[in-house]
Amino acid sequence: MRPPGQRRSAFHAPPGTVCRQEKWAHARFRPVLCEWSASGRPFVTTTSQDRLAHAGTGPVDDPAPATLPSTVVVPTIGRRSLRVLLEALSDGVGPAPAAVIVVDDRHGPRGGGRPAGQLVETLADLDIAGLRVVSSGGGGPARARNLGWRLANTEWVSFLDDDVIPDHDWRRRLAADLAAAEAGTAGIQGRVRVPLPTERRPTDWERATAGLASARWITADMTYRRSALSAVGGFDERFPRAFREDADLGLRVSTAQGTLTTGRRWVTHPVRPTGDWISLRQQRGNADDLLMRRLHGTTWRHRVGAPTGRRSRHLSLVAAAVAAAGFSATRRPRLAGWAALGWSAGTVEFAVARIAPGPRDWPELRRMLTTSAVIPFAATWHTAAGAVHHRQAPPWRGLPDLVLFDRDGTLVHDIPYNGDPALVAPVDGAVEALRQLRARGVRTGVITNQSAVATGTISFDDMRSVNNRVEELLGPFDTWHVCPHGHSEGCACRKPAPGMV
Repeated sequence: MRPPGQRRSAFHAPPGTVCRQEKWAHARFRPVLCEWSASGRPFVTTTSQDRLAHAGTGPVDDPAPATLPSTVVVPTIGRRSLRVLLEALSDGVGPAPAAVIVVDDRHGPRGGGRPAGQLVETLADLDIAGLRVVSSGGGGPARARNLGWRLANTEWVSFLDDDVIPDHDWRRRLAADLAAAEAGTAGIQGRVRVPLPTERRPTDWERATAGLASARWITADMTYRRSALSAVGGFDERFPRAFREDADLGLRVSTAQGTLTTGRRWVTHPVRPTGDWISLRQQRGNADDLLMRRLHGTTWRHRVGAPTGRRSRHLSLVAAAVAAAGFSATRRPRLAGWAALGWSAGTVEFAVARIAPGPRDWPELRRMLTTSAVIPFAATWHTAAGAVHHRQAPPWRGLPDLVLFDRDGTLVHDIPYNGDPALVAPVDGAVEALRQLRARGVRTGVITNQSAVATGTISFDDMRSVNNRVEELLGPFDTWHVCPHGHSEGCACRKPAPGMV
């Protein structure tokens, strides 16, 4: 990797390195054209697939034979459990992951992302090779995971939630899962255990958490091929919370990219402490269910193994309550009474169904009675909101892995045949556009025709000086490609020919 603070320099090799010279037909000379990897080493590739495999934005190098061919990505909102997870990952047996990327997804002041350095300081004493902390700006777990996998350069990407604890042999078992993966395997799910109390019956919240143990494709521990993630656009960022975004991704990957299997590694998912109204807040997921229905049809629950739920019963209770209020307002007491009785009976049935399998102590009874009266209204509201908001939701496409820019007139003002770096000036909006792409983990590159080199209007060194200035003002770019040939030379690299792509 480059020493801290050292920039990548376009078309300038560090001392002691040699770039391969490429020879073009009809060329008057053999220019030295170097692409730059994230590690600062020059290389030349011949296909866009190779370029994506090498030109990364982060310090995640190709794994050595003793490391896992996977990058671990952990989105976090700063829970204390993050440190427990990382310590367990560090202390385990087996080959280490090529890198560990922690994505801080907390909102910062005025809606901006928290500086990643704040979290880095709290994790500085951990001995984890390749640990990197980045900030996603509070865009939700789907966006945080997308940023993480886009910064990875490994064949596989392993997602862990920040509140799980990997088994001591998790790394070794992950290595075995990856080694056993067939060519058509696009993802490998880990196994999740949820410890429940043995001295009493579990609460409603504990039972809900225990459902994670049987959930399909849950990203508490899920490994995907990076190529599969790229092909489907990663996680759908229209799922704003940690709910359904993993099932949606699993459906899209298993439909288009290959099979999803279950491995032999285990993590423990403890039940987090939470407040009395957690079940009410969970009703926001009804809107996500409507997005799943829009994207995957009416059979999506069967395909992902999700329970049916009580949405129709909740709607009936809301209808009864509204009818009772309406009849009362119009002075029709008999009908209002019957409607109120229907609402009361349905609410009691709902509360009993939640109380019966639980500990039945007073705190749980209080929680179940109060929330059971309100949940149907919240569920119906979020269902209606989701139906309206997602009524025309198109399939998710995601961001590209790489965006290539022309130099003159796109990134910097077009000065014909410019060989003076002092005249280089970015166009309006270029800095911000590049910042936003890099903040989302998208690689950036430059492709440019420079026929002035072929005609002798400017020298090769002049062109290199201008490119270095562009790099200084707008970089770092992940790749540079230049065609120095004239209009009539018939090369395959001059745009609009696709040679530089």
